[in-house]
Amino acid sequence: MMRRDRWVAVVTLVMLQLFVVAAGAHLLVSGTLTEKAPEPVASPEPPPVPVVTAGPVLAAGGNGPLPPKGTLTRRLTEALGDPALGESVGAAVVDAESGTLLFGSGQDTGITPASTTKLVTSVAALASLGADSRLATRVVRGSSPSSIILVGGGDPTLTRATPDSSLYPRPASLATLASRTAKALKAAGTTKVSVGYDDGLYTGPRTAASWKPGYVPEGSVAPVTALMVDSGKVAPGDRQRVADPSTTAYAAFASLLRKNGITVANKAARRTRAIVSAEEIARVESAPVYTLVERALTLSDNDLSEALARQVALKEGQPASFDGGAAAVLAVLTRLKAADGVRVFDGSGLSPKNRITPAALARLVAVAASPANPHLHPVISGMPVAGFSGTLGHRFGKSDSAYGLVRAKTGTLDGVSTLAGLTTTKDGRLVTFAFMADDVPAGWGKAEAALDRLAASVVS
Repeated sequence: MMRRDRWVAVVTLVMLQLFVVAAGAHLLVSGTLTEKAPEPVASPEPPPVPVVTAGPVLAAGGNGPLPPKGTLTRRLTEALGDPALGESVGAAVVDAESGTLLFGSGQDTGITPASTTKLVTSVAALASLGADSRLATRVVRGSSPSSIILVGGGDPTLTRATPDSSLYPRPASLATLASRTAKALKAAGTTKVSVGYDDGLYTGPRTAASWKPGYVPEGSVAPVTALMVDSGKVAPGDRQRVADPSTTAYAAFASLLRKNGITVANKAARRTRAIVSAEEIARVESAPVYTLVERALTLSDNDLSEALARQVALKEGQPASFDGGAAAVLAVLTRLKAADGVRVFDGSGLSPKNRITPAALARLVAVAASPANPHLHPVISGMPVAGFSGTLGHRFGKSDSAYGLVRAKTGTLDGVSTLAGLTTTKDGRLVTFAFMADDVPAGWGKAEAALDRLAASVVS
């Protein structure tokens, strides 16, 4: 009997493994693990390739021998001399396990980080908000039974369309919110309402004083509001941004209500404030914060990063503004003992006033990768993989030693090129790095190629 039970158990295990393999193959073929169409990077960086959620995995590492310092120093010093990087260059390589600096050159000098600032924002968001928290967009009762208010919760991924089930992370749908609202109103015997909107969760200017005036017109970012759909874009997948994301979201919601059989009495958008105790009629929620962090890093999403910074501000008791977000993020990093060398003025890295030292950035990645901080690991899984995903999808050729073995966040602004992430050396040691240059000569792609060579030197 015991032998028969053992045989049944073995057969069951085999069948389960076959099912998992078959299911995985189906998902890869059907595309449910990937986005159907790449979404443009919301920053002055090259367009990303689609996110591959089942992409390559870095080799396990951490306990191998440390790389010989002499060899590492010689290779990196030579690579840092590439004229494509200009005169203002900094570098740091850190042992992920111990935090020991393995190589440094200008490692304690603050350099413009560009989009590697998103690493700072993402770590703070996970540490402060928690990986599983979500951003809610709600509809509540207004001042009368026949009035309702659309209340923005700061979710820029909210979409006006019914999202495709293959999208990851799957965004909240304004169409779903309108449908739920209409259903609740009809159940209460109401078919005609006046509609207002409340975007007062965020305060202060909608664009940073240090941002270049062209960022919004060129489509790098939308004006930051607590109520927007499709990241403030004119249409899903478009790059052009609307001038007022809040009123655009309101108009889309009102139109969807009408399609669901509800008459909207007012023709013009009405900005109002919902009272705290207002009855909630319907809501939709974003994907969990950990998937929002992954999206922000893989796609270098400026709008989402600015939203995450403001959510940290709210959680930390600061105004949900550029200044409040920067102060809150720094407070969280201080608790993590990772604030030294970090000075930021926004959440996305579009501000040329931001300054982060290479040592601070490399050590922050080590903090996120630490087994002691599992709640921060989405920062690691969210970083693009060399040659495969996100803003690294078009970098590192198949013959490159770093191909598939580097996870890193890119950063690009006029005259700025940065790369920060982690890799496993050929001897199996997990190391983190930050290579930063903010006086890059003109010539698209040359500085990026030089940074890639630096990363490859660490791998080999």
